[in-house]
Amino acid sequence: MKKLTATLLAAILGVSMLASCGQKQEEANAPAGEEQKATDTSLEDIKAKGYFVVGLDATFAPMGFTDEAGEIVGFDIDLAKKVAEKMELDVKFQPIDWNSKSMELEAGNIDVIWNGFSITDERKKEVLFTDPYLSTSQAIIVTTDSPIKTKADLAGKIIALQDGSTSESALKADEETFATIGEENLSRFKENPEVLMEIETGRADAAVIDEVFVRYHLTSEGLLDKFVVLEESFDKEDYGVGGRLEDVSFMTALNDAIKACVEDGSASECAIKWFGEDLYKTAE
Repeated sequence: MKKLTATLLAAILGVSMLASCGQKQEEANAPAGEEQKATDTSLEDIKAKGYFVVGLDATFAPMGFTDEAGEIVGFDIDLAKKVAEKMELDVKFQPIDWNSKSMELEAGNIDVIWNGFSITDERKKEVLFTDPYLSTSQAIIVTTDSPIKTKADLAGKIIALQDGSTSESALKADEETFATIGEENLSRFKENPEVLMEIETGRADAAVIDEVFVRYHLTSEGLLDKFVVLEESFDKEDYGVGGRLEDVSFMTALNDAIKACVEDGSASECAIKWFGEDLYKTAE
């Protein structure tokens, strides 16, 4: 996982989350924004309930996934438990259809989206994010015998990716590369394991998948002899926890608890367990 790096702690120490939310509310309707701040009881409601519910794609290893024993495990799972402990709350985990994550959140079926959830400008319109706590990139994966070695080799090829993920947006953001591929050559699937199966069977020529997932998956499943992660990748992305736009008090407390876990080494313990290295260790 040589390309995977931790987000600088300065991002967590900042107040970008609240500034962003406040700015959106003020731009939309300043008086209403002030009223909403005064009536925000989200933290009180969560405390009264005694727990918060995390919505996740339970196939996204090593962030959050179902193991052979049927237990939901992973880096984000362990970190969420440590954060909940800091907040003196319990936490429950609810597998969801990743493509319907925003609807699940707004319906109140879950309290946060926490599962390698990439922060994007588009998602900020629907979700209130914590500050970034980890970074990754979108990797290009091919079979070991594939002639594809670079982005340039993707021209005219069929590309598999997960529907509803940021893999597609990252690919399209590289306009030069996407122009050589074309919309008609994108093949979308519900889960990342299905994406890999497409290139293994030859129905797709390459896949674009979160690097944090694919490197762990290929190693843990013994697939390094079948697939190759190219040196070139698409834009780096920051992971954050997403909540309802109006739940400012709860999300602020959650953000503070994540910060505390980074500062006291709890997040480092999770990183070493799941990635084999301390992603939060500041470079010398």
